[in-house]
Amino acid sequence: MPLALHSTFAGVVTSIPSPPLSYFDLGPLRIHFYALCIIAGIIVATLLTNYRLTKRGGEPWVVIDIAILAVPLGIIGARIFHVLTHPDFYFGPGKNTWNPFEPGSVWAIWEGGIAIFGALIGGAVGAYLSCKWTGIRFWSFADALAPGLLLAQAFGRFGNWFNHELFGLPTDLPWGLEIGSDNPAFPPGLAEGTLFHPTFLYEVIWNTLGVVFIIWIGRRLHLQWGKVFAVYLIWYGAGRIVWESIRIDPSEIIFGLRSNVWAAIIGVVVGIAILFIQTARHTGRESSPYAPGRSRKDSDPDVQSQDSLDDFVDVSEPPVEVPAGATATSAAAADEDGTR
Repeated sequence: MPLALHSTFAGVVTSIPSPPLSYFDLGPLRIHFYALCIIAGIIVATLLTNYRLTKRGGEPWVVIDIAILAVPLGIIGARIFHVLTHPDFYFGPGKNTWNPFEPGSVWAIWEGGIAIFGALIGGAVGAYLSCKWTGIRFWSFADALAPGLLLAQAFGRFGNWFNHELFGLPTDLPWGLEIGSDNPAFPPGLAEGTLFHPTFLYEVIWNTLGVVFIIWIGRRLHLQWGKVFAVYLIWYGAGRIVWESIRIDPSEIIFGLRSNVWAAIIGVVVGIAILFIQTARHTGRESSPYAPGRSRKDSDPDVQSQDSLDDFVDVSEPPVEVPAGATATSAAAADEDGTR
């Protein structure tokens, strides 16, 4: 009986098919599933970050104010990083570098091609500026964002599946990914029907486990001051080093390693550095997710979070000076005849 079950299972789950469609047309618009995966990830990350930051004491939905700048800069940074680390894709004879109306341009982000490490750089710049504007501590926001960011990356990897891209080495494992031999990324010389490591799935699983671990370790050790984000960098970077090492898509090679492997190593090192530096600098707990002198806008309807004590000016009339020996009655009479 166990042998029969095994045979049945092996006959059903022998590979992972690639989706037959990567987009659909809605009237004159072409909607790419890759873009939908990215948008879904952004929405999920925003909701989770809002919950965590609000629970920490932040104003509800202040995360939207931060995301307005952080998300666009993150996407721009992600695209720039990808283009710079894959110059042969976009530059050179026969390449369509600048025309957005033809395939293969540097603008065609809907075709795939964004790098999380560029997104982290661009998004960090946007988040830092937005945190200055809203009064939220940058590291408080980063800690609230960390698990949601990792979950968004898991959603985004499904976009690679729809685009039939970023797969790994050939494999005969039962969960190998089917890639059509007419795919431009299909390695020449391999037989049709060759299966490949589904690196998108490996990263989805790794990132999802990371979300659970980051939330657990953050609560367990009461991590603050950016140390939750540091754990994110270490967790994601460690996994990315492995998955990136078995991918076969073209990439710049630096000292024998793919450029994204180096980026992942740097991410791990930066995460470790943040842990050590912030632990040494901050031995106590964060008193508030707001910077000193800033507060929630809804904490006092008459005082906005941008206001500071130095901006307050007393415009009331000076108090009445009552001469020595005078009675309260004479002071009140002075009020009535307008001599005050």
